[in-house]
Amino acid sequence: MHSGSDKYSIYKAIHDGVNEFGAGVHVKTAGTTWLEEIIGLAEAGGDGLALAKEVYAEAYAHADELCAPYATVIDIKTENLPTPEVVHGWTSDEFVKALRHEGDDPAYNPDLRQLLHVGFKVAAKMGKRYTDALEANEAVVARNVTKNLFDRHIKPIFIG
Repeated sequence: MHSGSDKYSIYKAIHDGVNEFGAGVHVKTAGTTWLEEIIGLAEAGGDGLALAKEVYAEAYAHADELCAPYATVIDIKTENLPTPEVVHGWTSDEFVKALRHEGDDPAYNPDLRQLLHVGFKVAAKMGKRYTDALEANEAVVARNVTKNLFDRHIKPIFIG
């Protein structure tokens, strides 16, 4: 199943189907896992936050090329994207609130989230620098990734 953020609205029906028919389901979470890594880095502060801001700045600078392959499935309103200069001044909490998918939080910015979602290539190009940052901030990154996978995906589908 790969249906974007709207998939949460159908998790109960999927849960019911899994139980009724003994069916299995594959839930694709690579994109949200990547975003939870960035959230974890930002939440960690210091060098992790600096790297998250750098990823955003690069994604912002290359938005057209990053978005092109996903043009039919994303809808980023560029006027809602903060400039890298604005993001550079953010605290850890401000970055996390803008990125974390909490629709009722007024600081949540779905356009920023979509841009970073397709911006995984920026981190991939960083290579070891990015993976070293993940390792250096493993506890906070792992907490965010685990909470997302278990609480938002596994629990509603398989536990109910």
